[in-house]
Amino acid sequence: MHCPFCHHPDSRVIDSRTSDDGLSIRRRRECPACKQRFSTLETASLIVAKRSGATEPFSREKIIAGVGKACQGRPVTDDDLALLASQVEERLRATGSAQISTHEIGLAILEPLRKLDDIAFLRFASVYEGFETLDDFETAIAKLRAEEADLPTDDHTGPSDS
Repeated sequence: MHCPFCHHPDSRVIDSRTSDDGLSIRRRRECPACKQRFSTLETASLIVAKRSGATEPFSREKIIAGVGKACQGRPVTDDDLALLASQVEERLRATGSAQISTHEIGLAILEPLRKLDDIAFLRFASVYEGFETLDDFETAIAKLRAEEADLPTDDHTGPSDS
């Protein structure tokens, strides 16, 4: 790491700390030449491989924009979308892979989106799972209904608000 003060080509790490989100490391450094101290922030980059073969850095904003389209007209807030994007990024980083395909990102979105809103899930899944016929939609709807039937119910509450 070059010193930002005297441009010496080396520096010594004095202290390292993981950031609150665990996705970056803050290092306190000292230049052996001028003795000035400075901080660096290191993050692991996540690269997205597009179908065209091009690559670009991962962007939560693109997740929010894409899922936002599927959620148009649904009772989903901006905070819900930001949380979903964060969950997707955490899941992708947990794979340990530095490069992720756009298809893998789409598939990683499906589970948290299913928990957020069934209709938005179906809209999004129709693209990423390649629905081609009405039978594909019917199969997905039947699966959603079966999952709902398997969910435990709480008999101590009144009727739901939905």
